[in-house]
Amino acid sequence: MDPLTIFLITATALSGGASAYGQVQAGKAQKASLKEQARQEELAAQSQELQRRQELNRALAANVAALSTAGISGEGTPASLALESARQVGLSEMTIDLSEKLRQASLKRQAKVATQQAGLAAASTLLSTGVKSAQLAQTE
Repeated sequence: MDPLTIFLITATALSGGASAYGQVQAGKAQKASLKEQARQEELAAQSQELQRRQELNRALAANVAALSTAGISGEGTPASLALESARQVGLSEMTIDLSEKLRQASLKRQAKVATQQAGLAAASTLLSTGVKSAQLAQTE
């Protein structure tokens, strides 16, 4: 085999290896980015939930205070309305919470897929490089 062919085979192999390595590293970076985004969204969701609960507590306390000053006891229709209102808010909270958890799970799945795709792309690059190297070796 002449030195030029050996050089071409070596250069092709190094190029393919570097490309595959780059693809794997890009996949890892994307995975880390998506996981961090999911973590930040989880923290934001917790903060928003706390804020919503505080607002609900303030509204319920204001209702109780308004009813008390109006001389209405905590029984009967006003209490029923307040209870139904609290139940509706609770259902809304559960829906928002579920939606946020699904979004976070989706980001985590995307992170996993990114890693798998990077691995497949790297494997494809290495196979392609092997074929090119074999073709170069056969021409000699």
